[in-house]
Amino acid sequence: MEFGRVYDSLDDIDFTLPQDSLSTTNFLKTKRREGDLQIFAGASKWGEKTWKGIIYPKKLTDKEFLNVYSRNFNTVEFGPTFYNLYKPDEISRWTTQVNGSPDFRFSPKFPQIITHMRRLVNAEEQTIQFYQSLTGFGNQLGPLLLQLGENFTPKSFPQLRSYLESLPPAIKVHLEVRHEDWFGNPYHRRDLFQLLNDRNIGTVISDISGRRDCAHMELTTTDAVIRFVGNNLADSDYKRMDDWVERLKDWTNDGLKSIWFFMHQNDEKFVPAACVYLINQLNAKLGTSIKTPDIMPLNPGDSLTLF
Repeated sequence: MEFGRVYDSLDDIDFTLPQDSLSTTNFLKTKRREGDLQIFAGASKWGEKTWKGIIYPKKLTDKEFLNVYSRNFNTVEFGPTFYNLYKPDEISRWTTQVNGSPDFRFSPKFPQIITHMRRLVNAEEQTIQFYQSLTGFGNQLGPLLLQLGENFTPKSFPQLRSYLESLPPAIKVHLEVRHEDWFGNPYHRRDLFQLLNDRNIGTVISDISGRRDCAHMELTTTDAVIRFVGNNLADSDYKRMDDWVERLKDWTNDGLKSIWFFMHQNDEKFVPAACVYLINQLNAKLGTSIKTPDIMPLNPGDSLTLF
């Protein structure tokens, strides 16, 4: 993911997670979790050819990737819906590939024609078509990811409010904004997260090297969605993941119901190993038993640090 990527030294970046916002603290005070905590950890795609020899057999065909992916991870950011509008039976061509993993969840992105081209305006027809397509996921639908571009500014707040108010409340939606004024201007920040709280729309918290403001630590629902972008398992990645585990432990104690952790790395080859480390830490600290990806034995001369 190029957004917020840093090409220079990481030494001058403060990766410390901010403290919880006051609104997050107050929000969690009112919540009590019933039932088991749900944890989903996965990647931004399944068709990563560099994973051959890591979690994919080297002779695996492209059409077999998703099936094997679903046996190693329990969720994925579903990117195809960002680029196209589908019919339910077209979506089912993917869900049938994960029939052996009933707990697997897809988290589809809103189509770019809605978010980036029409910018949430006059997009009723496309939104209806998108929501109709979601029936193709059946019971394997996770939260929807509504990602707005870096040029979607607080000036468009009325359009955002109108669009969110039009969405069916039955399906969980999490919003990611990127323009700096959503975070840096206290009035815009307050209005945004109050709107999400009022509409029961979740947030996306992005932990990115070059945009530390996107790690805003605002929760408006009891579901935490984190997009973590690492730097090829640099030393700082491990500390950042450790810090996230501690924060998620605190939130879980305060009533968090689910965790959706989407792992990115500048070189996606490192995603499986990063997930192994993260999930092991979550299991150790939260007392869970989430399955880790099955990393294949390395050949002599190969190098892929796990921890």
